[in-house]
Amino acid sequence: MTKKDKPVVNIFWMRRDLRLEDNTALYHVLKTRENVLPLYIYNPDILERLEVRPDFRVNFIYKSLAAIKESLEKLGSSLYIAHGRPQDVFKNMADEFHICSVYTNRDYEPYSVYRDLHVERFLKINKIEYHSYKDHVLFEKDELVKEDGKPYTVFTPYKNKFLQKFNKEMVRPLNTAQYFHNFIRIKPLPMMSIEMLGFEPLNIVFPSKALPQTLLEEYAANRDFPARNGTSKLSVHLRFGTISIRKVTALAVLHSDTFLSELIWRNFYSQILWYFPHVVTRAFKPVYDNIRWENNLDHFNAWCQGKTGYPMVDAGMRELNQTGFMHNRLRMVTASFLCKHLLIDWRWGETYFAGKLDDYDLASNNGGWQWAAGSGCDAAPYFRIFNPELQAKKFDPENEYIKKWVPEFDTPEYCKPIVEHRFARERALKRYAEAMGLEAE
Repeated sequence: MTKKDKPVVNIFWMRRDLRLEDNTALYHVLKTRENVLPLYIYNPDILERLEVRPDFRVNFIYKSLAAIKESLEKLGSSLYIAHGRPQDVFKNMADEFHICSVYTNRDYEPYSVYRDLHVERFLKINKIEYHSYKDHVLFEKDELVKEDGKPYTVFTPYKNKFLQKFNKEMVRPLNTAQYFHNFIRIKPLPMMSIEMLGFEPLNIVFPSKALPQTLLEEYAANRDFPARNGTSKLSVHLRFGTISIRKVTALAVLHSDTFLSELIWRNFYSQILWYFPHVVTRAFKPVYDNIRWENNLDHFNAWCQGKTGYPMVDAGMRELNQTGFMHNRLRMVTASFLCKHLLIDWRWGETYFAGKLDDYDLASNNGGWQWAAGSGCDAAPYFRIFNPELQAKKFDPENEYIKKWVPEFDTPEYCKPIVEHRFARERALKRYAEAMGLEAE
C-alpha cells in the first residue's frame, strides 16, 4: 500500500457534488482505482467573499459534509477536509500521501475554470493524473449548439434541441455503491468546526430532497403562488450537488413538463455563462450598458430591507433575508422592481442576491437578473414592467404570503411606497428608450 512510506491514494475531489450516490467522477475513480480518498477543500478565495455571517450556504455545506463523513466512516473510510487554496492543499497532501490521480466533476464558472486549469497543470508537472467529468448538467460546452456550431441565445430553440437530443440513457443512475470497497481504509479524520472557518452555526432545517409525485403533477398549477407548497425546494440541493441532476430530470420527464422546462433553463444559463463570460460584469446585450441608472442608495437600502411600501416586494425580500430562500415568482417581482421602478443597476441586486441566496448559482442568478432587467439573452422586453400590486392580487389574492412576512401590512405602521408606480414606469420606459436610441412612447 505504501511507496516511500507514504500511503498510496487516488483522490476524489468534491466541489459542487456533495453526495456519494450517482456521482460521475466518484463512480469512475472507484471503478478503476483503489484506496480512493474523498477530499473537500474550503477555499479562502471563496469564503472571504462571503460578507454575511452566519451564512446559509456554509452551514449547508458543513452539514452535508458531516453526513458524508459519517457514511464513509461506517464503511471504514473517512473524508479529508482541508482549508486553503487548492494548489496549496495538493502540495501539502503530496507530503503526506503518494497521490496517483485526482478525479473531479467539472464546474463552468469563470473562476472555477481558471482554478482547475492551474490545479491540473500543477498535478501534471508532479506526474499526478487528472480526470474531470460532466456531472452538474446534462449538456455541457458544445454538446447542444446550432447546426453551424454557434451557441443558442434564445431559450425556446435551445429547449427544442434539448428535447430532441435527450434520451433516457442520459439520466440512468450510476451505481457507485457497488464499488464502495475501493474507498481507502483509514481511521476517522478530523473535521474542523464551522466556527474555525469564521462562520456561525445556524440551527435551521434545510429543505428535504424528497420530490413527491403529487407535487410534480400539480407543479404547473401551483408554482407561481408563494403561499402554496407548490415548488420543489430542490434548488439548494442542485446547487451543491446533494442530489443528482439525472435523478431529478428523470422524475420531471415522468411527471411534469413544466418542471422539466425549469431544469432546461438551468442548463441553458450554464451554457450562456460558458460561452459569454462577459455577462458576469456586463450586459449580455451591450446596448443595455448605456442605461442611465438612478442608483439611489436610500432606495436600494429600502429594497434590501423589505421596506419599499410594496407588500409583495417587501415580503420577498424579508423572506430572503431571514431564510436564504426566495420563491421564483418573487425573484422576478423584486428584481423587476429594483431595475425598473427604482432604476437601480441590476448588478447591485445580483450582488445582493449572491450574498443571501442559499442556492446561489452564478449562471442562474445572473441569467435571472439580466432577464428581469431586459439586458440578457431571451430577456423580458424592456417595456414589460411588472406591476407589483397586480402581481400580489394575482398570485397572493388572500394576502396570505404577504401577511406572513410583513405582519404590519394593512396597518398604520406599514411604510408608504418609496416611488409611485405610474411615475416609475414612465421614467423607466424613457431611460431604456434613450439607452437604445429609440423614441420614448
